[in-house]
Amino acid sequence: MSSNEEKNIPMPEHIAIIMDGNGRWATKRGLPRTAGHSAGMNALENIVRFCSDSGVKYLTVYAFSTENWKRSKAEVNGIFKIMVLYIKKEIDELDRKNVRMCPVGAWNDIPGAAAKSMQYAVDRTKDNDGLVFNIALNYGGRREIADAFRKIAEEYRAAGKELRPEDIDEDLISKHMYAPDDPDPDLIIRTGGEKRISNFLLWQCAYSEFVYSDVLWPDFGPEQLMDCVKEFNGRHRRFGGLDKK
Repeated sequence: MSSNEEKNIPMPEHIAIIMDGNGRWATKRGLPRTAGHSAGMNALENIVRFCSDSGVKYLTVYAFSTENWKRSKAEVNGIFKIMVLYIKKEIDELDRKNVRMCPVGAWNDIPGAAAKSMQYAVDRTKDNDGLVFNIALNYGGRREIADAFRKIAEEYRAAGKELRPEDIDEDLISKHMYAPDDPDPDLIIRTGGEKRISNFLLWQCAYSEFVYSDVLWPDFGPEQLMDCVKEFNGRHRRFGGLDKK
């Protein structure tokens, strides 16, 4: 496909990606799993750059889940070292491209060097108004919903108000999510051939379109992303309603 043809393809406002397959990519090549995460970082660089250039307004990637702590200490430490390297390597270009980096999740609980690096990226790009690049770190969808209810209860208690059942509605809950100002994802992509949501954006995915790619994340690039977008564009979203005759 030519660049001119790509420019004529409408892009979703918000794309979310479950970046799966780093470990399997490395294992197939007889490499340590951390080598797969390093290769996955390179794939992420290309996808962020492409989304920024293509007019996508929001990109959310699943970088580290609340369940990923179950992995070996060496792999977990390797993931966060790679994250620090990614920010050090890419922050100048991200800032130049007007990208705003926004971690979502309990990211203050990640190792100190990684948390410090992420805070630097947040501060450096906070005034940018281009692509909003959400990085889900120490993130879990169930935890996000539970945290939202905790915030609501804390706010009512601090105000000396009773939280009544009739006070709770979808808008109130949405306002207390990690990124309350972001629209729900239009398209959620999972790479690596698996077909499950894995505790990702459980509240926000109610009417997202899901596209699954067999390509392992380190091999996933703009061409594969556009294949997913074309599949998305071929679908008719009714949001629970019926077609008008």
